[in-house]
Amino acid sequence: MSNMREQLLAKTAGIRATSSIKEEEVKRSNRTQTAPGLAGALAVAQLRVQELESTGAASQLPVSEIVPNPWQPRRVFNEEKLVDLAESIREVGLMQPIVVRRSDEIYQIIAGERRWRAHKMIGLDAVKAVVVECSDEDMAVLALVENISRDDLSDYEIAISVRQTENEFPDRKRMAEALGLSRTGLYQYLSFDKLPDFIKKDLDLHPRLLGGNAADAIVGAIRKHGEVGLDAAKEIWPLVVAGDMDQGKAAAAIKALATRRGTTGSASERSIDKFFSGKEHAGSITKDINSFTVKIKAGVLTEAQETQIRELLSQMFRAQPD
Repeated sequence: MSNMREQLLAKTAGIRATSSIKEEEVKRSNRTQTAPGLAGALAVAQLRVQELESTGAASQLPVSEIVPNPWQPRRVFNEEKLVDLAESIREVGLMQPIVVRRSDEIYQIIAGERRWRAHKMIGLDAVKAVVVECSDEDMAVLALVENISRDDLSDYEIAISVRQTENEFPDRKRMAEALGLSRTGLYQYLSFDKLPDFIKKDLDLHPRLLGGNAADAIVGAIRKHGEVGLDAAKEIWPLVVAGDMDQGKAAAAIKALATRRGTTGSASERSIDKFFSGKEHAGSITKDINSFTVKIKAGVLTEAQETQIRELLSQMFRAQPD
């Protein structure tokens, strides 16, 4: 059988565009639907795993001699679901063996890392496994396609696997086609690699801090403003980590801070930022060496908004007790 990359390309090449699929043909689900191409790629990956299982040798392997797939994108496993799985294995045993390949003196997991982790959790020494032959190319693509379809996998984890798997394709266009992604979607995943190290360090620990759209926007904001943008990101990013700023607003905050600093290079300069209510000019914010002035046009604010502003200012500048 040809390698997995060729299988994915062959199976997904003829999949119709989303716009050509009729509503009655779509199977409804309570989770976000992936692109039709990605669904096709996942189906091929699942068939490939089944084929490997049918040709492999069943065995009992020491848990300690097994390691995850080197291309595994997942950084965080749901602890509660693992506990449930572990308890099920403790009560009725493992219903479906894991699939592994031999690599020197150890075994690498092709499918079933959750089951293996559950065995470790309850202290079992051995696990049912099927040992198969599998190339590096198949290992990389299987890990990516299987995980990219899961709605509990973060964009950052997918991005890491996309980068690791990139060398298995002749170009990014073919890679996007094989994975059922638009080129825009693929480049959003690739944008994570362009983030500053201090952001990626936090994402390694908490991969859900940033989605693909927000990551792409932050990269663009930093690139536009250079060193000033990078310095602004260092001040804005801790707010995202602490939960004090929505990730979707981070890029705009970086741009705003970098722009103010870029236009106030000396103490004598003044910056003016306009803001709008829909298409209507609503007011401006002026900053110079002596003052920080907010002007809002009459009639733009509702009474409720005016009350909010007054309360905010009161909280920010509370009078000190005598």
